[in-house]
Amino acid sequence: MTVTIPKKYSFEEYRSHPENRDIKCEFVNGDLVEMPPASGLHADILDFLQDIFKQEIQKTHRDWFVRPGTIGVRTGVQKSRIPDLVIITNAQRQALRNLPSAILEEPPRLVVEIVSPGNPEEDYRYKRSEYAALQIPEYWIVDAIASKITVLEWVEGLYEPREFQGSEKLESPTFEGLDLTSDRIFSQ
Repeated sequence: MTVTIPKKYSFEEYRSHPENRDIKCEFVNGDLVEMPPASGLHADILDFLQDIFKQEIQKTHRDWFVRPGTIGVRTGVQKSRIPDLVIITNAQRQALRNLPSAILEEPPRLVVEIVSPGNPEEDYRYKRSEYAALQIPEYWIVDAIASKITVLEWVEGLYEPREFQGSEKLESPTFEGLDLTSDRIFSQ
């Protein structure tokens, strides 16, 4: 009987691995974890939020950019996540241009994860602790299953969560004048 031992990768191997370009994979404890294609609702929410964030950035004249699921965020020595949406600065965007894979080594301004039906603990527990370790200033968990948006703000060493549902106006430390509700997000 032949037993195949899965290969453990270093971060540098992950960064330069050809599968990382063809198949969307996160890097978790030395393993390549393939990310399945998004559902239709997931894609609609992602497109909608990307448009909203672009409008807010233009309105506030900030030197930021929205990237949908194309930029990794190194969250540990042996970990790199690919958020559904990420807000980065122009300096970060410029730095990524010269890398073999677009993986940030420093925290972006904001990350958004849209909860997958089969694995909600990934966004609520594991990614939350990884993003907290990196001290990402703001993290959104968009949960269509529970019909709620959780906005986590980094305050004095911890994430302070606030949940928004229905027609309740979301409050974002990054986009203070945001006119958005979870009803509007989930009606896409």
